Amino acid sequence: MKLDKQELVRMLRTEGDNDTADQVAERFADQIDTDRDGDALAAVGLDRTQLMSKLAGGGFGSTLTP
Repeated sequence: MKLDKQELVRMLRTEGDNDTADQVAERFADQIDTDRDGDALAAVGLDRTQLMSKLAGGGFGSTLTP
């Protein structure tokens, strides 16, 4: 699944997770592919399963592309 880096950063900041948001902003390209970038996401403390759960809850709105 692909998602927009800025939307992920915004969601993390909204949740108060500024440290992770800073790491995402520095390390990732503008489009994040959860399959391709899974290890890098895990390295900053983002679990693919947790992201999928947030996505299912509407955390990213319409910024997702299959």
